[in-house]
Amino acid sequence: MLHGWDNFYIMTGAAGAQLIGLLFVIITLGTHLSPSSVVHGVRAFLTPTLVHFGSVLFQAMIVLAPWTSAWPVGVVLGLCGLVGLAYLIDVVRKRQKVQFVSLHLLDWIPYAGIPALANLALIAGAIGMIAEKSVAPYFLAGATTLFMFAGIYGAWDLTLWIVKNRDGS
Repeated sequence: MLHGWDNFYIMTGAAGAQLIGLLFVIITLGTHLSPSSVVHGVRAFLTPTLVHFGSVLFQAMIVLAPWTSAWPVGVVLGLCGLVGLAYLIDVVRKRQKVQFVSLHLLDWIPYAGIPALANLALIAGAIGMIAEKSVAPYFLAGATTLFMFAGIYGAWDLTLWIVKNRDGS
């Protein structure tokens, strides 16, 4: 069912892994910030970004594994989507409590809307894999792409925040 998707998942998996590495560079830029201002932000902003990139890498690894049928892929990715939705609810609650940054209404689209849509697409793709529907790979690819964009937005926003708060400015 996933024949012909190898290049897509090799590319997105590699990009996800490389972007995880770049997050460590971002953290290095922020090492001079006071721990009290960073601790809450790490849990509310950095960790979800890492989870988005990790999700892209994990999805690529699952899809590229030599499974005997599409059913196990659907089960694993469906569980990932459900856990992702539960995690997203927790992240939204944490972000609402963080006092060092205020999110505007439009900021919630990339921080909550896109990851929610990605998890829903992952669940739909997983159900499609189990039911052997031909549209399933497109839902999975959509989920991977949405997770990648959510991670890139989060990393970019975090980088801008670190640069802005550098040297007390």
